[in-house]
Amino acid sequence: MRLMKETQHPIPLGAEQRSGDSAEDPSGRNNLLQLIQLRWLAVGGQLATILAVQFTLGARLPLLEMLALLVALSLFNLASWWRSLTAQGVIRNGELFVGLLVDVAVLSAQLYYSGGITNPFIFLYLLQVVIGAVLLKPRYIWAMVGVTSLCFIVLTVWHRPLSLPDLADAAFSVHYIGGLLICFTLNAALLVIFIHRIGRNLRQRDARLADLRQRAAEEEHIVRMGLLASGAAHELGTPLATLSVILGDWSRIRPFTDDPELVAEIKLMQLQLQRCKTIVSGILLSAGEARGEAPVETTLHLFLDELVAEWRSTRPAQALDYQRAGLPDRPIISDSALKQMVGNVLDNAIDAAPGQPVRLKVACADDLLTLCVQDQGPGFAPAMLLNFGKPYHSTKGRPGSGLGLFLSVNVARTLGGRIVASNRIGGGAEVVVTLPLAALTLQERTDRGR
Repeated sequence: MRLMKETQHPIPLGAEQRSGDSAEDPSGRNNLLQLIQLRWLAVGGQLATILAVQFTLGARLPLLEMLALLVALSLFNLASWWRSLTAQGVIRNGELFVGLLVDVAVLSAQLYYSGGITNPFIFLYLLQVVIGAVLLKPRYIWAMVGVTSLCFIVLTVWHRPLSLPDLADAAFSVHYIGGLLICFTLNAALLVIFIHRIGRNLRQRDARLADLRQRAAEEEHIVRMGLLASGAAHELGTPLATLSVILGDWSRIRPFTDDPELVAEIKLMQLQLQRCKTIVSGILLSAGEARGEAPVETTLHLFLDELVAEWRSTRPAQALDYQRAGLPDRPIISDSALKQMVGNVLDNAIDAAPGQPVRLKVACADDLLTLCVQDQGPGFAPAMLLNFGKPYHSTKGRPGSGLGLFLSVNVARTLGGRIVASNRIGGGAEVVVTLPLAALTLQERTDRGR
């Protein structure tokens, strides 16, 4: 049954988004801490390189300016560390992007004072691109590629020469510089593209693993419910038999037989009691306690007609518009789980719009059986559509409610099909069950049971 029907006070989408934005996302803070650690490594590496070039290679560097840049970068890193400790909300991509821009600016200034394009550390720009490709969104990544490429171009024109004895007369040709720029841009673009693709593949793998874990948890939940249901079915057998005897006696007692209204109510109670017995028998059958019974062969038309007739007999006051025009008839086996699944959806449609007619349309296309149930109720709330098929999502307020659609979704999944819920444009809700016809044939079901 559509026990997944929406809560009586659904959360508006805007409120949901606002609460999601205010929730702290630890990934942004962790990424900021990673940048802080890398920046300390950069400060130490630049300091060691500057001192080594100045005092070991005999180069004349503007130590005051270059050390001042390192001090500024260190102060900025301390400010970033303080931000990571005091951050109250989400640390967004824009903030990480600004931090990387500061790193690029300091690196560009250091390269300006130490030879520009002639400095072999010019390709440290690629490290900034790689870090951006891992941490940032695509628009920031390509912005980082553009900024580093622009800095590369500027340093080919404006820079202070690096004073080394073996580079006194060295000069790069325009063609060499152009090829170097093309090489840098091509490397940066390829790094961004392939890192982005690798990251996307990893995210898809994680999503598939999460889906498999979710399915395993659901199947374990179903097993536990099956054990409880089979035990409850045993316990219900005696009280149901007692009620059946009492109702049979009442139907023959004169004070009851003289009142037509009481006679009608007793018949209705007997119908509902018989329905309870059928449900208990189905539970025991599903639990494997009636394995001596062979599968019952029938046809698709007969199976659906009997399903609808049985459902109508237990709900004589409910109007059901049943349509199966153009549906091909073919041999299948009678499936109690499929009956319960369709009955659950129909029952939930009644709960959504009491007293209103419910429509069941059955069709077939491309060897797929489609059962569409429509009601005239208020429809699904967005929060319930988001949790469609998950247990214990119901508006009925009863303990344990919300399992009907959860079980129906898993029955459809076991048969190779699916259940999709949506709201109709003209009002009301629609639940569509799609099943492969091959899954209902005797041969296919036999193969699945092996």
